[in-house]
Amino acid sequence: MRRALSMATLALAAAVLLIAVAPSAWAEDLDAAKAAGLVGERPDGYLGLVSASAPPAVKQLVQDINAKRKLKYAEIAKQNGTEVDAVAALAGAKLIERTPAGQYVMGVDVHWQKK
Repeated sequence: MRRALSMATLALAAAVLLIAVAPSAWAEDLDAAKAAGLVGERPDGYLGLVSASAPPAVKQLVQDINAKRKLKYAEIAKQNGTEVDAVAALAGAKLIERTPAGQYVMGVDVHWQKK
């Protein structure tokens, strides 16, 4: 069980890097949306809209990236014989940890907070 979990952690770390290194236009758009306080990382491994008044392009970006993350989490879960939600939660913790100061993350109380 421990070995499977550590292998899942390694696979997840690689996946987080792959997710973070999205096509450059998406990465730039996501970085800009995060810097503007429109988008933040959630503990469930997905992006969330900090502001409901985010432009449609930002909303679409969040949907697109979350769809790609979900596929990657499912792939990792299948490879490691674990649940998608467990992989997503581990990724969420790592993504929140890597979020720079001044950007938004969702706390366990389901409220947005600046890191």
